[in-house]
Amino acid sequence: MQKVPYHIAIIMDGNGRWAKKRLLPRTIGHREGVRRVKEIVLEAKKLGVKILTIFAFSTENWNRPKKEINHLFSYLDDFLDTYQKELMKEGIKLNVIGRRDRINKPVLKKIEKLELSTKKNKDFIFNIALDYGGKWDIVNAAKKIITDYQQKKIILGDINEKLFSAYLSLGDIPDPDLLIRTSGDQRISNFLIWNLAYSELYFAPTLWPDFDKKHLLRAIEDYSQRDRRFGRIDE
Repeated sequence: MQKVPYHIAIIMDGNGRWAKKRLLPRTIGHREGVRRVKEIVLEAKKLGVKILTIFAFSTENWNRPKKEINHLFSYLDDFLDTYQKELMKEGIKLNVIGRRDRINKPVLKKIEKLELSTKKNKDFIFNIALDYGGKWDIVNAAKKIITDYQQKKIILGDINEKLFSAYLSLGDIPDPDLLIRTSGDQRISNFLIWNLAYSELYFAPTLWPDFDKKHLLRAIEDYSQRDRRFGRIDE
């Protein structure tokens, strides 16, 4: 491959449909989807990607049945319990982005513990977007900027695109080079609206629990053949 994306974002779609095709409960699809995450994190790191951001739970997902939400968070809870050793072994730094006021305290405590214990890891950054929405992110950034302006930490002339980006959930992390969405749907679903402005988009028909190493490689190979001009004209 000529080019490997520095930062990949993934909308992991299709868990429910994967389960339905197999006449299984949707919750089993979510369980298999969580298991797939670890494989893709390690494969992305192996291929030379430096940052991976996954869309785990959106602000809109609270509208799903309570039983399904409880199962989703129980799988997340297990994931956090069993992932620390691997994160440390692989030098992976974990960040969780999104709202934290609606996440139950035991899960939030585990998140904060993992973020702290992996804070100094430098080989790879793994971001989990949890209770995240792109519109919320932009509004939240605007509120923080207004507060800092009122407290005279910044002046009006300081406010530009670079400063605004720093107030978003990803902060100073470079924007994704490539967005992958599984299951065939072709939309970004309120994910990283600001940060995806110039990202390359790749829509895979594969349902997320079936999205394995070869599918990730295929997406990266497709990306490597694209010409990213960012509004410029090739001479």
